[in-house]
Amino acid sequence: MAQELKMTIQLLITQNLYQMKMKFTLLPLLMVPVIAFFSFTPNFGAGIKGTINPADNAGDVWAIAGNDSTKVTPLQGVFEINDLKAGTYKIVIEGKAPYKDFVKEGVVVKDGEVLDLGKITLSQ
Repeated sequence: MAQELKMTIQLLITQNLYQMKMKFTLLPLLMVPVIAFFSFTPNFGAGIKGTINPADNAGDVWAIAGNDSTKVTPLQGVFEINDLKAGTYKIVIEGKAPYKDFVKEGVVVKDGEVLDLGKITLSQ
């Protein structure tokens, strides 16, 4: 009886050690994807969009912040500048003759937002 009790205790200890070993082996494996998921913050960059009238007389559209600038060419008078950093921009729309360039300063964009400048009419 003492021998059976001793074997039962050894078996329970062995099973517990095995279960603990499995937990400590699986724990780091389960933590890797969790850590990877929270390590990277998605960048939902900012953007600016608008419509230019008259469409045929609109040249390139520039977003300028300090020494950085981004340029797009509008398609049928519609433009959208994406992947901008949050900040304050100067927007320049090149006008084709006889229209003048359009300039708007102090345009503030925020992370994850696309700011709609609406309809922009070029002047002569």
